[in-house]
Amino acid sequence: MSRKFTPKVVTANDLLDGDTIWLTEDDRWTRHMHEAELIEDEAHAQIRLIFAESQQSRIVGAYLADAKAGPNGPEPVHFRETFRTRGPSNYAHGKQVEIGNV
Repeated sequence: MSRKFTPKVVTANDLLDGDTIWLTEDDRWTRHMHEAELIEDEAHAQIRLIFAESQQSRIVGAYLADAKAGPNGPEPVHFRETFRTRGPSNYAHGKQVEIGNV
């Protein structure tokens, strides 16, 4: 028996600055996970991933990440994705300063 599909978001890294980005329902890339499209269908998830991978001039390393519905949009399920929402941790500027995680 196959496993139940868990909701996903499409995530990647911005090709020019390396920042974590997520794909929105209207085909934009955002730096805020809560704006990402929460995908609840496995076939649709694969189509969205193919779309993301076709944008090699904009992104690198696209993949489907487990997510859950939150009050303000998708939220991470695993530590790795939680960490990626906070941005690089090797310097004291950017997202780390904005959310007070320095």
